[in-house]
Amino acid sequence: MSLVTDAFVSQIAAVEPWPENATLYQPLKSEQVLLSDNASCLAVQAFLRMCNLPVQVVCRANAEYMSPSGKVPFIHVGNQVVSELGPIVQFVKAKGNSLSDGLDEVQKAEMKAYMELVNNMLLTAELYIQWCDEATLEEITQPRYSSPYSWPLNYVLVLQKKWEIKRKMKAIGWAGKTLDQVYEDVDQCCQALSQRLGSQPYFFNKQPTELDALVFGHLFTILTTQLTNDELREKVKSYNNLIGFCRRIEQNYFEDHDRDSTSGSSTRLSKGPVLA
Repeated sequence: MSLVTDAFVSQIAAVEPWPENATLYQPLKSEQVLLSDNASCLAVQAFLRMCNLPVQVVCRANAEYMSPSGKVPFIHVGNQVVSELGPIVQFVKAKGNSLSDGLDEVQKAEMKAYMELVNNMLLTAELYIQWCDEATLEEITQPRYSSPYSWPLNYVLVLQKKWEIKRKMKAIGWAGKTLDQVYEDVDQCCQALSQRLGSQPYFFNKQPTELDALVFGHLFTILTTQLTNDELREKVKSYNNLIGFCRRIEQNYFEDHDRDSTSGSSTRLSKGPVLA
């Protein structure tokens, strides 16, 4: 967002407290959502859980087209609609909830650098595999992405999205990469994350930040999503501390929250996936 837009959103957000009927919109979970979108949606859910902010998850076939940015997820809070993790973090911060306020300026800069790494490497790799690998495109992406729509709209929407992603890959220099090179990029990203995490519970020691939510969303989704082969999953599974990190967040912010929900708490967060 621009500085003017950011300031406006902050001013609007600060006026009202977080409502009990806040809603997060994402694509249909079982039959439509793709790897990259599922990762982004899970990252936002994890972030909101870490902030202890209630939100009801609603799945819509046209969530992508409902979003003001054309990307999922987006949240509807009062009169405001905000999409994607970065703007949502700023929106929540304006309401007095921040996971990174305890960091100094150097740590905040480092956190942002690692978030850029995840978006530039893991998210881009997910998009590449979905739309540029022909086997994945034919067996998974095309049937799922087009599933809510009838002919010829389903065919047109797939072509448009495929063209959009391939244009993005060309612009960032990924169009000429092989699948093996993409897997190697993922491995290098995981190696950097693993080294930064070390033996800490979270990337900045004992308390999670938005970086932890973002990394969890992508790694957990990769670990629990069936693709045409296991290469992507195996790259992540090579790093034991990242597996432990995913299990820790799943247990602390999904399983525990769900137990609270069933015991009469007012939390309204949807049940998260389970890591075997």
